[in-house]
Amino acid sequence: MLLFAKSLLGAVAVLIIALLAKSRSFYIAGLVPLFPTFALIAHALVAQEQGQAALRSTALFGLFALLPYAAYLGTVVWLAERCRLLHTLLAATAVWLLAAALLLWAWSRLQAA
Repeated sequence: MLLFAKSLLGAVAVLIIALLAKSRSFYIAGLVPLFPTFALIAHALVAQEQGQAALRSTALFGLFALLPYAAYLGTVVWLAERCRLLHTLLAATAVWLLAAALLLWAWSRLQAA
C-alpha cells in the first residue's frame, strides 16, 4: 500500500507539471519538482531506521545536494537558446551527474575525516 501511495504522489506531480506547462504560468512547472515529496518519505524512513542524528545529517546533505541541481539549471539556462532541446538536456544531465559524483566524493571524504 505504501508503494502505491508513493507512485500516486509521483503521478500527481507529473500531472500537475503537465498542466502547468500548458498554462500561461508555465514557469511554475519548475517549482513543482522541488516540492519535498520524496524528501518527506526519505526523512521519515531515515528517522525511523537511524534516528534523529541521521535525519539531521540527511537534511544537511540535502542542502548540499542543491548544488548539483543548481549546476543542472545553470547549464539549461546557458544552453537553452544555443542548442537543441535534446542536447541541452543531455548536457545538463551530464553536468548534474558530474556535480553529484563530486558531491558524493567530497561528502565521503569529509565524513571520514
